[in-house]
Amino acid sequence: MTAMMRPDGELSIARYLKEPQVGPTAARIVLGAQLRRLRTGAGISREDAGKAIRGSHAKITRLERGQVGFKRQDLVDLLTLYHVLAPERRDDYFELADQANSAGWWHEYSDVLEDWFELHLGLEEAAALIRTYQVQFLPGLLQTEEYAQAVTRIGYPNAPQEKVDRLVALRMERQKLLTRTDAPRLWAVVDEAVLRRPFGGTEVMVAQLQHLLKAVQMPNVTLQIAPFSVGANAAAGAPFSILRFAEPELPDKVYLEQLTSALYLDKQESVDQYTAVMDRLCTEANTPQETADFLHQLIDQLG
Repeated sequence: MTAMMRPDGELSIARYLKEPQVGPTAARIVLGAQLRRLRTGAGISREDAGKAIRGSHAKITRLERGQVGFKRQDLVDLLTLYHVLAPERRDDYFELADQANSAGWWHEYSDVLEDWFELHLGLEEAAALIRTYQVQFLPGLLQTEEYAQAVTRIGYPNAPQEKVDRLVALRMERQKLLTRTDAPRLWAVVDEAVLRRPFGGTEVMVAQLQHLLKAVQMPNVTLQIAPFSVGANAAAGAPFSILRFAEPELPDKVYLEQLTSALYLDKQESVDQYTAVMDRLCTEANTPQETADFLHQLIDQLG
């Protein structure tokens, strides 16, 4: 069966196989979406699909949402159940599953990486646009190593220094995202209070502010400061991020980080609500030029 003869919606699989920059998280979500499309097209319930792979409907839900990897035998059984029998079609699914099951660069830090944050790293890697609002700390993608050391120590007060160093190294490796060839756009809104907290001391904070001034010169980085004058109607009160993807199979995700876990929202109603809040923040916050002036003033005050 040629690509032109494939059922509607399957062309994307072949496209992803030709794009080596697509990470395992994106591949996992795309494969899950395709399997959901096949299942619903065949009129098969999650319960029946679960039985076919010796599991439950909950397992099918996790697979279709791209939350877990794919076992070869499960994929074989599901494709058979969904009447995907042509060897060339099945081979595309198997190849995409191999891609989805591959280890991301962050696997090197599995000794310190929380499971709930691993998904965020994968989504971040696949995103075309990252919009974030921060009220406590600067975005991890914009932190200096010294600033990261200070705030990581706050989050892990009793951890050995070796673990803190590993977490900081992970954060520094993560920042390479912004300088790769197909780098996403980062649009950050930061509450003024974040810049008023001298984490690590005055010297560390001055260096961090200077780093921000360099970062905003990058064509894919936009930074706005939400001053204390921003009304409560615009401020969200809690940090959040919205990740948008170029791939049509990947819905926008809202990321809400908590102390020991995180929430990932992709229902359109939730995404729209957070997007509206972000839009209000961007409208009422300082412009990028005003933000740069503000950073210069803070540096002078601290210096």
